[in-house]
Amino acid sequence: MEARVNELEAKLTLAEHLLDELNRTIFRQQQQIDQLQQQLRLVWQLAQSQQSSASAPEAEKRDLREEVPPHY
Repeated sequence: MEARVNELEAKLTLAEHLLDELNRTIFRQQQQIDQLQQQLRLVWQLAQSQQSSASAPEAEKRDLREEVPPHY
């Protein structure tokens, strides 16, 4: 009987350790998601500001298909 209790305690300890490890992993991943969302917002704002400035009448329209890549 005592062996079974010891085995259950060992399994419980392992399960608690794994749960703590999973919680830390989820916390780190959420931090990364938050950082990526913030970066995406900044990129979106930059793209929007460039798009609005490019749509100004004095801005020159470019056709990217006609531009020569830098390695030519």
